[in-house]
Amino acid sequence: MNELIPIVGSILIAFVIGSNDTSNALGICIGCGVVTFKKAVIFFGFFVFLGITLQGHKVMKTVGNDLLAVNSSILGVSLLVTAFLIIFSNWQKLPVSCHQVIIGSLTGAGVASGTAVDYSSLYKILASWVISPLGAFLFSFLLYRIMEATLSKFPIFRIERILRILLVMSGILIAYNTGANELATVLGGSVHSGLIDPLQASLGGGLLVFLGAILLSSRVIETVGKGITSLDPYSGFAGQFGAGLSVMVFTSMGMPVSTTYCIIGGIVGVGMVKGLETVRFNLIRKMLISLVVTPVSAFLICFTITRALQ
Repeated sequence: MNELIPIVGSILIAFVIGSNDTSNALGICIGCGVVTFKKAVIFFGFFVFLGITLQGHKVMKTVGNDLLAVNSSILGVSLLVTAFLIIFSNWQKLPVSCHQVIIGSLTGAGVASGTAVDYSSLYKILASWVISPLGAFLFSFLLYRIMEATLSKFPIFRIERILRILLVMSGILIAYNTGANELATVLGGSVHSGLIDPLQASLGGGLLVFLGAILLSSRVIETVGKGITSLDPYSGFAGQFGAGLSVMVFTSMGMPVSTTYCIIGGIVGVGMVKGLETVRFNLIRKMLISLVVTPVSAFLICFTITRALQ
């Protein structure tokens, strides 16, 4: 029974990743009117599976082995709490980082149960949460400037056509990162504790993310695609591709970073080039508060529940 609970938690979170994190890959494309929702979801599901299969093992090791030695009890509490918090945030139409909830939950349950936490790994993860959105901001800012100096000299109809193709490619990159980083973070503990093998994790996780994308992703897509700043294919590509580059860099180092907040950092970077008046800072302020409150809340909830169960 104890082994079943983490599996159920993983299933719930993988499904919710599809509903919450599809916005990272598809929100800008749909917000710019480049592709329809149904067509984009098919690409998303395929490249999520490709990402976790080809590169997910690095982040799985960091979360499931390097941070702390997880067991079925720690996983059961942390994954169920994670699922609840992500579902609640998604219902409120606010993007939330699965990484931050999972790391906060695992650490809280681990500390409460007396399991040794590798604080060196934890500090590296925390630092990556801060640096990765800043990297996305910088990449996106520079990309937009470069496009202004190059693509802007082409005829308008040609610019539009090129950017629509590039925007779909950047969405594919984000989808790949969702599998290699986001989904790998969810499944790392279950894989390294021996509850499920990597192939089963990739197949099952990819399918559940795809189902979540189809059924529940439209609410958060509205926020990311249209709610931060006014986007067009020109600025949308710079924001999305800059975020994808930042996540890819940290994925190669095995760091579980938030695609959600890298996307936000990228969009803000583009907004800064277009003018401060185009950025809706009230929404960004709410997201920054969530950046702190979410992992701390996850830590405290899991710590309290684990102590109560003991």
